Amino acid sequence: MSSTSPSHWRADVYILSATLLASLGWIFSKEVLAGLSPLLFIGLRFLVAGFILLPFAWSALRALSSKDIQRLSSVGAMFALGMMLWIYGLAHSEHLGVGAFLNSLSVVLVPVVALAFGEKPNRMIWLSLPLALLGMALLFLENHVALGVGEIAYLLGAVVFAVYFNLNSQAAYRLPLLALTALQLIVVGVITLTVSALLETWNFQQPIALWGWLALSILISTCGRFILQTKAQGLAPASHVGLIMSLEPVWVALLAAAWFGESMSAVQILGCCLIFGAVLLSRWRSFWSLLYSWRSRNAAPPSPH
Repeated sequence: MSSTSPSHWRADVYILSATLLASLGWIFSKEVLAGLSPLLFIGLRFLVAGFILLPFAWSALRALSSKDIQRLSSVGAMFALGMMLWIYGLAHSEHLGVGAFLNSLSVVLVPVVALAFGEKPNRMIWLSLPLALLGMALLFLENHVALGVGEIAYLLGAVVFAVYFNLNSQAAYRLPLLALTALQLIVVGVITLTVSALLETWNFQQPIALWGWLALSILISTCGRFILQTKAQGLAPASHVGLIMSLEPVWVALLAAAWFGESMSAVQILGCCLIFGAVLLSRWRSFWSLLYSWRSRNAAPPSPH
C-alpha cells in the first residue's frame, strides 16, 4: 500500500460525507418550505452560511484583486439563478427522489456546455445523452404523468448548473476554494434576498421547529458540506470528487423514502437507474480511474521473496 493511501482514504470519507450532508439538505429544505417563502429561505441560508465561512477565508479574500472579485461575483450570480430554479422546483414538486435525479442531469450536461468554452467532450458524453433522455421519459411517462412546473424548474436548473460548473471550474483553477465558496454563498444570499423582497411577502412569525430546520440547513448542509468538499478537493483530483458527488440523487431518494415515505414504481426506478447510468457514463474515464485507485490501495504489498 502506498504511503499516500491515508490521504486518499480521507478524501473518500470527506467526499462521501459531503454528499450525504448535501442530500440531507433536500430533507431540511423541504421541512423549511412548509412555513417559509422559497427565495427568502435560500437567501437566509446562503447569506448566513457565507458569513460563517468568511473568517476562515478572509486572508485569501484580501489577497484577491478587484477583477477576481468581479469574476467570482458574476459566477455567483449564475449560481444564484440555479439555486432559485432548484428551490422553485423543490417547492412545486411532490417527489424529492425524482427531482434529485433530474437535478443530476447537470453532470451530463457539463461537457456539452463546455463546447461553448472551446472544450471537446469525449465519445461517452454523446452516448450518455440518449440514455439520460430515456431515463427522463420513463420517469414521466409512467401513468401518463406530465411535466409539472416543479420538474421543468429542475430541468432548467440543471442547464444553469451545467453553465455554472464550467464557469466555476475556470475560477477555481487559480483561486482558493474556500474563498471562492464563501464569496459565492454571500453573492447568492444577497441576490436571492433582493429578488425575494420584490416578489415575496416576508413573514418571520414561524414555529421554533422551523428555525431549527433552517439552522440545520445552514450549519450542516451548507457550511459542513462545503468545508468537507473543500478538504476533499485538496486531497483528490476534481474528477474523483465529482464522480462520488454524483451519488447525491441516490442518497436523496433513499432519505426521502425513509423520511417522507416516498416510493417509485418499477418503471420510475428504471428511469432513475438510466439517469444515474448516464451520469457514470459521462464520467467514464473518472469512473475507471477511481476503480483503479481503490484496487491499487486494497492490493496486497508485493512479496520481498
